[in-house]
Amino acid sequence: MLTPRAGFFAWWHDASPRARRALAAGFGGWMLDAFDVQLFALILSAVLADLHIPRQTGGLLASATLVAAAAGGLFFGFVADRYGRRPALIASVLLYSVFTGACGLAGGVTGLLIFRILLGLGMGGEWASGAALVSETWPAEHRGKALGFMQSAWAVGYALAALVTLVMLDRWGWRAVFFVGVLPALFIVWVQQRVEEPEIWQARRATAPAARGRFIDIFHGRLLPLTVAVTLMNACTLFAWWGFNTWVPAYLRLPVAQGGIGLSTQAMSILIMVNQVGMWFGYVTFGYISDALGRKKTYVAYLLTAAALLSLYATTKQPLLLLALGPFVAFFATGYYSGFGAVTAEIYPTDVRATAQGFTYNIGRLASAFAPFTVASLADSHGFGVAFLISALAFVLAAVFWIWIPETKGRKLD
Repeated sequence: MLTPRAGFFAWWHDASPRARRALAAGFGGWMLDAFDVQLFALILSAVLADLHIPRQTGGLLASATLVAAAAGGLFFGFVADRYGRRPALIASVLLYSVFTGACGLAGGVTGLLIFRILLGLGMGGEWASGAALVSETWPAEHRGKALGFMQSAWAVGYALAALVTLVMLDRWGWRAVFFVGVLPALFIVWVQQRVEEPEIWQARRATAPAARGRFIDIFHGRLLPLTVAVTLMNACTLFAWWGFNTWVPAYLRLPVAQGGIGLSTQAMSILIMVNQVGMWFGYVTFGYISDALGRKKTYVAYLLTAAALLSLYATTKQPLLLLALGPFVAFFATGYYSGFGAVTAEIYPTDVRATAQGFTYNIGRLASAFAPFTVASLADSHGFGVAFLISALAFVLAAVFWIWIPETKGRKLD
């Protein structure tokens, strides 16, 4: 038996090697997901200029990725429940890695659209399988912290993407940046060799091998209102996040005459990397706070603070103020994601857990697919300041949906 330890990271040392490897797999998959996906946002202005693509078409390309991610989340959630968390994770990582690299070969909008759709399928699948894997290997008292660290990998991946953009974009062009995105495929070798299926999933299959959760089960009985409320809440948060974060790099880099701030590639990349520091702390802090105070209070506090800070960011034009505000916006406007995996894991039974997580997360992502295009359209007609305020309003609406979502802190998984 493991001896409990004291200290900030005692929860990590007290966990079994199996649980730590599962968290490492979830962390790595989500980090590389962010790395591949955010490369597009970071080099979007360069792609639009080189291929002579209108801004609204760029927004549609980002939206197409999110629609595909919704489909990928649903499909790989089903695969994870039927065939295991590990094979679903491996397949999704391979998919988004290969087609990120393929984006560097695109000769126009059609090629980019096809590759972004295929990339999106893997992007959506990774979260559903990774969240189920981590949720089922960590005890209730530490589940929030574990999922917080898994979710914090997005900030690390985003920062790595900004670093690669800083080093490579001006020197070798946007195609070379995309080629780097194929490297995460190497990660699946480690997952295949070192990561095991959660014991709770294996036990369920051993005791009831014929048992198969059905998709329709997440809409039966007490689960119906919960599924609706959780999906709508997540749709609002994802709309807010993608509407803001898809266009922030372009906003910072575009000339003032085109509604931007007019920063260089280097300055834009540095601001994005600084923001990721705040984002990482937001993810991790959420896990600790929600384990102590509860999922609901922590979620609502983050969402409302995010709305207030994003409203301030949207009306600020000075680069130094943006530099100061950025980490705080990222802290609150992203950190709440750490709670989503824990809440959904604690609501749904093992037979449909990954399916439910894939549905509630990725139908929300489907709704958010309208965000990049909506922001682009508003930016063209009213400027980026007004466009970003739409994201702030979406955060407020997300907080409202928590009226129908119960507190789940401390629940044991069935």
